[in-house]
Amino acid sequence: MSFAKVETLRWIDGRLEMIDQTRLPAVFEYMSYDDAVGVAKGIRDMVVRGAPAIGVAAAFGVALEGLRSVKLEASAFYKALDEAFEVLSKSRPTAVNLFWALQRMRDLLNRVRDKNTREIADILLAEAKRIYEEDIAINKKIGINGASLLSDRARVLTHCNAGALATAGHGTALGVIRSAVELGKSISVYADETRPFLQGARLTAWEMVQEGIPTTLIADNMSGFLMSQGEVDAIIVGTDRVAANGDVANKIGTYMVAVLAKEHGIPFYVACPLSTIDMSVESGADIPIEERSENEVLGYRDIKWAADGVKVRNPAFDVTPARFVTALITEVGIVESPNKSKLEKLFLN
Repeated sequence: MSFAKVETLRWIDGRLEMIDQTRLPAVFEYMSYDDAVGVAKGIRDMVVRGAPAIGVAAAFGVALEGLRSVKLEASAFYKALDEAFEVLSKSRPTAVNLFWALQRMRDLLNRVRDKNTREIADILLAEAKRIYEEDIAINKKIGINGASLLSDRARVLTHCNAGALATAGHGTALGVIRSAVELGKSISVYADETRPFLQGARLTAWEMVQEGIPTTLIADNMSGFLMSQGEVDAIIVGTDRVAANGDVANKIGTYMVAVLAKEHGIPFYVACPLSTIDMSVESGADIPIEERSENEVLGYRDIKWAADGVKVRNPAFDVTPARFVTALITEVGIVESPNKSKLEKLFLN
């Protein structure tokens, strides 16, 4: 199987299909969806994950609901769409791309209310497909911009999965690595396993192996040792939301990696599209942090390793203050030492 041919999400015969990322790398299969409720469940259950991919999936969720409701009277059609927006908005609270995509679909719906239900459904589907294509193009721009930051033979540590599986294609953090390799640079990767859901071990390692990019898997608590031994040249991660002041919310454990990078003088880069920057949120303290099921910490799938009766905390994300971020890598350029004034300028272009 060539990874270049793998599509994280795809539109097939009037249905949305998404790779079931909960079963990778052991099983590669697509799940099929035909309504917003199903897509919302897929997002919530992490069949699809990664902020950009969640946004694309949500857009298709709205489009699906429009198509399945097209024969209803106008009032019932709009009611079905309102319910679709509601259920999708509640699927994951931290990833801002979810709300960005839903707002874009909502704004479009409001502009075409003078048309009949069939026309509206077709317009919504076309917009979802446009969001999908735009995401791939944006990721490739991020990749090219970020590749300039990596030297030949750079050893790059990444946390969680911000690759093609977290987007419509190419990826953000891994997109930078892909683009650097495409430019002829020899890059090797340290993928930390990313407890408790193991996105690094299961997904990032899988992506890199498919493409033949040298990758070494490490446990999360090994990164500080490797940094202290001079074995890490750069760190690149993705993000689920960037606050107006440059604070970054990403998969739990990112903050720890960023603090260690600062201590060892290693650049800590965050790759993200502009749609992940939320200027309505002043700082990371205002970003909602999702708490997930305790079962993710107690064990994995059918294996349980924790003691019965133990209490569990399972925040899915943490916030890295802007002072630890060397630069944001976006589709319109690189923002060093991000702060509010610098981020505001990104949206003036």
